[in-house]
Amino acid sequence: MNKDIVYSVVVPVFNEEANVEMLFAEIKTVLKKMEKRYEIIFVDDGSSDGTVHKLMNLKPIKIIRLRKNLGQSIALDAGIKASKGKYIITMDGDGQNDPADFPALVENLDKDTDVVCGWRFERKDSLSKRLISLGARFLRKFLVDDGVHDSGCTLRIYRRECFEGVDLYGEMHRMIPAILKWRGFVIREIEVNHRPRTAGISKYGWSRTLKGFSDMMGVWFWRRFELRPLHFFGSLGLLVSLASFILLFLLAVFKIFWGYTLSDKIWPLVGMTGFISGIQLLIFGLLADMIIKNRHTKVYYSIKEVIKNDA
Repeated sequence: MNKDIVYSVVVPVFNEEANVEMLFAEIKTVLKKMEKRYEIIFVDDGSSDGTVHKLMNLKPIKIIRLRKNLGQSIALDAGIKASKGKYIITMDGDGQNDPADFPALVENLDKDTDVVCGWRFERKDSLSKRLISLGARFLRKFLVDDGVHDSGCTLRIYRRECFEGVDLYGEMHRMIPAILKWRGFVIREIEVNHRPRTAGISKYGWSRTLKGFSDMMGVWFWRRFELRPLHFFGSLGLLVSLASFILLFLLAVFKIFWGYTLSDKIWPLVGMTGFISGIQLLIFGLLADMIIKNRHTKVYYSIKEVIKNDA
């Protein structure tokens, strides 16, 4: 890590040619006033418009181009891994997050805090987006309980060590506070400004919402059983096998002592199928346990090029 760089600002963008120049200028102005060395990283998530062309005319900037559109989480992952600052600030590239909130994020990142999350207290979004977010917040409270009001707000500041051993994919950027909280990091939340989108088209849709809910379920399962899949599959397998064995035992007792006819009944098949399925679940848990213990980190994206324009 370059000790001279204090702040790394990471901004994922996809088809935001109408916003990147103004947003970059705002970021640069705020960082200059903070009087610390910084770097500005824009990650182009496979844009098909003139976003990259606009970015190449800006300085100082590091541009990371992904080969195709893979989503905000992977774009953030690429930018974070390429950053060199002691602190990492993330934000959306649509201009709705306000760089003027950077100083407040930094001020609240004291020695006892590892992450400061923005809370869009007065959102400038459509009613449908706010309702979806409200439902997601309720479900998130039940499944992951990350302790933040607004997991969809990308405007945050992190200590660099927060991302050691963390890989982002899917819609996992919304789950970052939960993941870090489970790992023991201290999280704080502050109210931040949220501006209406003035240019470009929102990338938010139902498919993204469903993916987010799926990732939420995945994170819940990962939290409980990542290092112990045998506990889940093994316990379930033993339970199914035990229930099936009891059923078969009772059927045998009825057959031997009371002459219960089994030839025209489905219960022997149910018992045998359940017993074998339970054994298979147990074996699956053992194999998953072996895979977890010998796994290697996988990179989910390919970088086309890195462009660095110095001041």
